[in-house]
Amino acid sequence: MSSPSAGGATSLKARRVALLEDATLTGSDWCAAWASAVDAWLAELFDASKAAAPKASAVLIAVGGYGRGGMSPGSDLDLLVVHDGRARDVSRLADALWYPIWDSGISLDHSVRTLKELRSAMDSDIKVALGLLDARVIAGDTNLGAASLRSVTQAWQDRSKRWLAEAEESVRSRHERFGDLAFLLEPDLKEARGGLRDVQLLRSLSRVEPTLEPISSARGLSRAEETLNATRVELQRSGANSSNVLLLQDQDRVAARRGLFDTLGQPDADALMAAVAGAARTVAWASDDAWRRINAELAGPKKRPQTVGLEPGIVVRDGEVALLRAADPAVDPSLALRLAAASAEQDLPMAATALDRLSKRVLAPEGTWSPATLQALLRLLGAGRPAVAAIESLDQRGVWLRYLPEWAAVRNRPQRNAYHRFTVDRHLLETVANAAAHQSAVHRPDMLLLGALLHDIGKGRGGDHTTVGIDIVTSLAARIGLSDSDRDLLVSLVRHHLLLPDVATRRDLDDPATAQSVAGAVGDQDTLELLAVLTEADSLATGPAAWGTWKAGLVTRLVAQTAAVLDGRPPPEAGRAALSADEAALLAGRDLKVLAEGTSLRVAAPDQTGLLGVVAGVLTLSGVNVRSATTISDETIGMALLRFEVAPAFDRLPDWERFAADLRSALAGDADLERRLDERESRYRRFQVNIAARLPDVAVIFDNASSSASTIVEVRAPDRGPVLYKVARAIASAGASITCALVSTLGAEAIDVFYVHDAKAGRIDDPARLRSIEDAILGSLQPPRT
Repeated sequence: MSSPSAGGATSLKARRVALLEDATLTGSDWCAAWASAVDAWLAELFDASKAAAPKASAVLIAVGGYGRGGMSPGSDLDLLVVHDGRARDVSRLADALWYPIWDSGISLDHSVRTLKELRSAMDSDIKVALGLLDARVIAGDTNLGAASLRSVTQAWQDRSKRWLAEAEESVRSRHERFGDLAFLLEPDLKEARGGLRDVQLLRSLSRVEPTLEPISSARGLSRAEETLNATRVELQRSGANSSNVLLLQDQDRVAARRGLFDTLGQPDADALMAAVAGAARTVAWASDDAWRRINAELAGPKKRPQTVGLEPGIVVRDGEVALLRAADPAVDPSLALRLAAASAEQDLPMAATALDRLSKRVLAPEGTWSPATLQALLRLLGAGRPAVAAIESLDQRGVWLRYLPEWAAVRNRPQRNAYHRFTVDRHLLETVANAAAHQSAVHRPDMLLLGALLHDIGKGRGGDHTTVGIDIVTSLAARIGLSDSDRDLLVSLVRHHLLLPDVATRRDLDDPATAQSVAGAVGDQDTLELLAVLTEADSLATGPAAWGTWKAGLVTRLVAQTAAVLDGRPPPEAGRAALSADEAALLAGRDLKVLAEGTSLRVAAPDQTGLLGVVAGVLTLSGVNVRSATTISDETIGMALLRFEVAPAFDRLPDWERFAADLRSALAGDADLERRLDERESRYRRFQVNIAARLPDVAVIFDNASSSASTIVEVRAPDRGPVLYKVARAIASAGASITCALVSTLGAEAIDVFYVHDAKAGRIDDPARLRSIEDAILGSLQPPRT
């Protein structure tokens, strides 16, 4: 028997390395093998540690995940030493036990208690009480161990009502914090709703709540648990990662480790995430069902059920929306959607018996939908946020796809872009919920809701999702019973659902041609009104980076300008805004001046080639992101005014006096600006998520149709380094001037738009000049050599 020294820890480390390198062990099998190896080592270690306290009567108990007999590569070791309280040297035994564990490199959560202290700890912390449900003896006094386990069981029998209520509150809080595993692009496999902790808790509670046994032992739940376990093991198998969060940069690697490849032999992260999402939905559904059963049992025996009729075939009974016995989903195609709508409107769950009946009896509507079926769908979509859970319930039982088979391609579909936070299907439902809050703001709320539901329905099928979506919606609109005019309106919403945000952030709103082009695209006020609301609903459902005060202001301004064009009125704020008195004073000084007010920055400087690029570079070094920039030159005095809208790259804007000093030095050529920017880019590249390989190559797109005075140059590139600085310098080096720059970021891709012109010829039409500008831009965006 080896001693509790570094030798034992080294032996365990070697065993762990061997398990990590054994590709034949995956998922729960790997977890069980690792737990078994730890069991053997700890039993030996505990026996050796008793020499430090020979008179102590103690037992070593595994709790939590380790107590269940499964440990992933990144799991902590949860241990409890219980002693009889009579020996004073039990602390020496504990020290002899804990130090070798720490030496082994395993994270340790430990405690030392008497039986009385054990009961007290359970009383004061629900996490302790829950962890002890999975307690098992590893080594030591078996009689004391058995007494400890009996004490845990008795405590749960005495306090189950209180502890179950506390456990449910803990679960609810955790779900709110970590979100839904099934719908997140970078989910926490353990803590999120539908994750491994929910499975583990369900199995643990089934030991004290027999009504949960049919749920916890279901084969579907076991398969879902194995999917999540296998994914977590491969995520952590490298040994360097103990995180449970499946980040975008890890998904290809984990997919390959799990043997998931596409038809080209590349790791299929989409297949991985779809499998994870499907497993999470199964777990979340089982967890919700379990808590319904627990709450029903805690409520005690019911009196005669109180039934309240809502509408034909649908009632509220015992806090759930249920079907009357005579209601037949096979006869009434609207019934399933009406039931879900009633559930969402009442904010009550659908009864399990009703969902079972829907699953067995609902048929796909034949031919064109009846008006009642279409109206039921619109009611459901218009019910607001509770509709998300109602549709999820229909989807989990296979009912939703019978009405909308087109949904299959977006179900569980990850978006593979950090700009988005949800899978495609959840994003669509979140957009519907957001849009429902603004139904009263539009003349056609029915079209708003359908547009929200279907705007991204073309994703997951290859090709441009808008083009594919138009084809799908054209066919679907006829099937659900829309008129030709409503079909055309819905198709227009799908075709133009990105129009307003793209134009607002990538085109010059001071150019009258911008609003005129949008008016020509949307055609009428009703469509513009719907697109304005859809844009906000869609952006809010995308993620926190997709909507904010700045972007909302741009879209509002564009909508007002477009509405004026459609009405035949002069657009508000048409043309480049005139100089303010402060700006005129800055120029009159004929020297470098900086004026900052909040996120608005004005820079007056002697005009020179590449001025915008130099200012952008110094802003980057100062920790400032540029959102937009415009330039105004006064050739009579040789001065230029640059207007910027900016945002802090970190938590605050810089000291503008220091910025002005740095800018003066850079303009004088004393700051070695390019070297400093290259160093910064090299330094920060180590910390950036390496997903540039998934982005398209740098693209330069010219548009000579959307502005009468300028050539629009759109540059798409991986968002790494000072893109604005590089492109602005490249354009200047090609002999063109920039009047406006608009900067936006979608995930890891920068999309920068420049309005450029030739000082003499204005708009640049010559193909050779355009090629020279393109070559200069492409050359500037090559990463610096390290």
